[in-house]
Amino acid sequence: MKDSLAVLTDSAGWLATFAAEHSLEPLPGVSPDDVTAFPFVLAVIDGKLSLKQTGAGSAGPVYVDFTAGASDHRRKFGGGKGQQIAKAVGVRGSFLPHVVDATAGLGRDAFVFASLGCRVTMLERNPVVHRLLADGLQRLQQCDDPELAAIGARMTLEQGGEQGGEQGGEQGGARDWLESCAADSCDVIYLDPMFPSREKSAKVKKDMVAFHHVVGMDEDADDLLPAALQACIYRVVVKRPKGAPHLAGKAPALELKGKSNRFDIYTKKALPKG
Repeated sequence: MKDSLAVLTDSAGWLATFAAEHSLEPLPGVSPDDVTAFPFVLAVIDGKLSLKQTGAGSAGPVYVDFTAGASDHRRKFGGGKGQQIAKAVGVRGSFLPHVVDATAGLGRDAFVFASLGCRVTMLERNPVVHRLLADGLQRLQQCDDPELAAIGARMTLEQGGEQGGEQGGEQGGARDWLESCAADSCDVIYLDPMFPSREKSAKVKKDMVAFHHVVGMDEDADDLLPAALQACIYRVVVKRPKGAPHLAGKAPALELKGKSNRFDIYTKKALPKG
């Protein structure tokens, strides 16, 4: 990561410290459009911490914004409690589980859970993605819309789910965090590890190339499942591409299948009646 990502330190005072902590190249006084020696930059762009690919023809920046765009559209028109993802984590009636999203990424699914009324604890190992998520969460919690701010108040980003170091591998920080939990202490644990696509048609969207480059693939994600099963009360839910193998080679008790993804559900205890 340190050879491909630079930090534009003039865009926010704390970014110089962040660059030093993670051995990233600081670039003071430089515009993202002028960077040529690094394929990606981290900078504050239009008030949002952003990860941007450099070079001619590159896509726009990747950032976390829960107050507009796809996240807000999904909140309003995504189907509410009728969505498969809601059914997978056990949202029904008045029962709203506390969900630990152990591979939070950009927080998109975590925001869905919180918008349904669930309390959500997010873990994210990669330090760059962790900072992107923290920035988006802060803006959500401080926004003027009371409904959105209330959703943000139900979302917590744990520092314990972050680790420095090389790209890839969600399991280090998240696994350690889960293993530190008392047995049967988390209602539902949700896992969505990065999975390498083998389908030529399933190309990564251009604006997500930077994100996938920084995060890498979770080749060690199998290690998360035993820790999650130990820590959960009711179930572990694993989101997978439709044709992907089961995590850790373990068949789930239930599956919910969609057009391109499925939810593998590992049950431990019956859900309360809602």
